[in-house]
Amino acid sequence: MARHVKLALLQMAAAEAAETNLRRTLEKMDAAADAGAQIVATQELFRTPYFCQSEEHRWFEQAEPIPGPTTEKLCEWARRREVVVVASLFERRMPGLYHNTAVVIDAGGLLLGRYRKMHIPDDPLYLEKFYFTPGDLGFPVFATRRGRIAVQVCWDQWFPEGARLAALGGAELLIFPTAIGWHPAEKAAWGERQLQSWQLIQRSHAIANGFYVAAPNRVGWERLAGEGLEFWGHSFISNPSGQIVAQADHQQEAIVAAELDLDQVAEARTHWPFLRDRRIEAYGDLNLRARPARPE
Repeated sequence: MARHVKLALLQMAAAEAAETNLRRTLEKMDAAADAGAQIVATQELFRTPYFCQSEEHRWFEQAEPIPGPTTEKLCEWARRREVVVVASLFERRMPGLYHNTAVVIDAGGLLLGRYRKMHIPDDPLYLEKFYFTPGDLGFPVFATRRGRIAVQVCWDQWFPEGARLAALGGAELLIFPTAIGWHPAEKAAWGERQLQSWQLIQRSHAIANGFYVAAPNRVGWERLAGEGLEFWGHSFISNPSGQIVAQADHQQEAIVAAELDLDQVAEARTHWPFLRDRRIEAYGDLNLRARPARPE
């Protein structure tokens, strides 16, 4: 019997107040569940504006422990609605030690675990190294009631190694909570190319690993430094063949939903047997920072 599950991604604009963002997110989660969603995923750092546009110590006050107040509310919601929740939070591990963390809560309300963002960017208006310690939990896969789910966060989506390790761990769905947008100085010349590259790299993960890939992204203009960032939305769901099966636009808040046939994962991996044909004995140099040139 085919295994079908409905996934919903929340594409939202952020307010200044964390409680406002949490309340509105719970409302959107209810709307998604009312429409039949069995897995719901938020964008990156959904409780706050994207504060990494500048380096300000006041934002550390927004971090919280896990488990903590927000996960308690999300677990209660998941228990009540019988829906799997993937949510991205600013984790306070201890004073002076913070992570960009995603949690996975099973249908029924059990906090299955967390993923700590491994790749931390440092670019104009994306000053994340000031706030986040790189993750130390590897690339886990969570066995939920709705399927085997891996979660990685935003900048992780550009690195094929994490996606491959998720597949080797048995993931059927890889979700990337995201906060990415256009820098005002770059949009005219590079904006469309950047957007296409962002989607293409993630669709390629779906193809190379034979699983579903989904990216819930922010939308709207957030100006916390300089001219701010215009988050480009375009939250999407890709099937194991790399085809986009659901997508939002770049202007509106949206609930992006699609029914996933998880049996397509086994079918894709059987017909495109990339995992079978990997030459694992030849990949040792992937552990090197750079590979020296060698004479023929």
